[in-house]
Amino acid sequence: MKSDDHITKTFALTTPLYYVNDLPHIGSAYTTIAADIVARFARLQGKSVLLVTGTDEHGQKIQRAAASNGRSPQAYSDEIVTGFDALWHKLNIEYDRFIRTTDAKHEVIVKEFFQRVWDNGDIYKGQQKGWYCVSCEEYKEERELLAGHFCPLHPNKEAEWRDEENYFFRLSRYQSKLETLYQQQPNFIQPETRRNEVLSFVAQGLQDFSISRVNVDWGFPVPTDPSHTLYVWFDALLGYVTALLEPDSEPTLENALSKWWPINLHLIGKDILRFHAVYLPAMLLSAGIPVSGRVFGHGFLTKDGHKISKTLGNTIDPYALVNRYGADAVRYYFFKEIEFGKDGDFNETRFINTLNADLANDLGNLLNRTLNMVKKYCDRQIPDCKGEDYPADHPLKAIATSLGERVKDYYETLAFSQACEAILALVRAGNKFIDEQAPWTLYKKGQQQDVELVLYAVLESVRLAAYLFSPIIPSIANDIYQQLGLAIDFNEKTQIANKAPFTNHAKWGILTVNQKIGEPRPVFQRLEMDTISSPS
Repeated sequence: MKSDDHITKTFALTTPLYYVNDLPHIGSAYTTIAADIVARFARLQGKSVLLVTGTDEHGQKIQRAAASNGRSPQAYSDEIVTGFDALWHKLNIEYDRFIRTTDAKHEVIVKEFFQRVWDNGDIYKGQQKGWYCVSCEEYKEERELLAGHFCPLHPNKEAEWRDEENYFFRLSRYQSKLETLYQQQPNFIQPETRRNEVLSFVAQGLQDFSISRVNVDWGFPVPTDPSHTLYVWFDALLGYVTALLEPDSEPTLENALSKWWPINLHLIGKDILRFHAVYLPAMLLSAGIPVSGRVFGHGFLTKDGHKISKTLGNTIDPYALVNRYGADAVRYYFFKEIEFGKDGDFNETRFINTLNADLANDLGNLLNRTLNMVKKYCDRQIPDCKGEDYPADHPLKAIATSLGERVKDYYETLAFSQACEAILALVRAGNKFIDEQAPWTLYKKGQQQDVELVLYAVLESVRLAAYLFSPIIPSIANDIYQQLGLAIDFNEKTQIANKAPFTNHAKWGILTVNQKIGEPRPVFQRLEMDTISSPS
């Protein structure tokens, strides 16, 4: 049994394991950036963090995609996986483990897990009849489908009628146990809208679900009957377990579960909520494994009012987006402008206006103009002031004193847009304060101490804002810290908690006179509408 101290000091989270039927789109990037933000903030707090991402490479959808490209499924998967890895690096995503479901160690884990569930009497052979969406890799009830048996999530894909022998998992046996789980852990499914969806689905009565397929070669054979292939979701969901193995560990469930399990947080799109909030916990209960801590199903990114989807062909090319704007710009827009958990639409005009207003004007210009005044009025040195030199009701200190704890709560509840707004409130107050105090006028009057008090308060507010923004815009935060004379790299994930601990850097008043400022330069260049065209 893990100690409470172990649980609080370790933090494991996952993205979905993404299908490799095509290159990643912005929706995949959205979830992965969110996970990276959460992981970065946990590291600031000194937690030992494991961020798991990876790819789901089995199933009929991938078998067909490979065939249409004239490749073997493995060769096709190998090629597509490099695209995911490259995009995560472009977006400055610092994952710790990348699991591929074609990994040999994963097959060992899946077989051991299957055997546990088999021994528990929760797998049996039966006949499966129904409408099957290959894109979802899921059977659909008639009432879920659109006219003509089209899938609502893939409206240009007609479901296929199936009548075949499959192996089934006794999901119905876990109805009451799941309802007890949801009652005892009310935060297990978030946000509230997603929780209500699951409660409603489960209340209608759970049906056993198929965990094997026939006539599909691409996947692991069922251990007890190699003529069947394990259903992609039964295999893929266990990738979260396999990913926890240390590189040199023997692939056993005991080894995989020894340090990081249970996962603290699964971040997923709402379209795969049922698999993570119903099927996976039931499977874990059957195998005698503790259930994960939290499943958060976020909304869809939309374009022209439609879900961004590879199937629909209306994707935004994330490579083009980050090449054009930079990683921090993309990260900032999607998590400041869209409330995490709800749907959000990409709009280029809003994108550019937001970045210019918040990062170029409010944050970047405040730093630049203040540093230039320090350069001119204070001989390039941080003014000789301290946080305690300011009264509690000082316009900036009053906001900053509680800001760290408030932003901490926002990050921990995945309220990223609220975190951004709270931090921006301090930045905007800094702009108002410097305009009202007019240090250039004070300098002309010979009031040097007042000049220094004003400039220090503003610089310290910008520093605090940069620190609290660092999980979202790490490169800009690095630039700000360096210009302030602080040798901190927010991308040093194994050292950041020691060099810039939250307990210290999330407070207001830590800049010191010993620091020499760097050369003032813009931290974000304004974007011009006439040079931008929509990514294809």
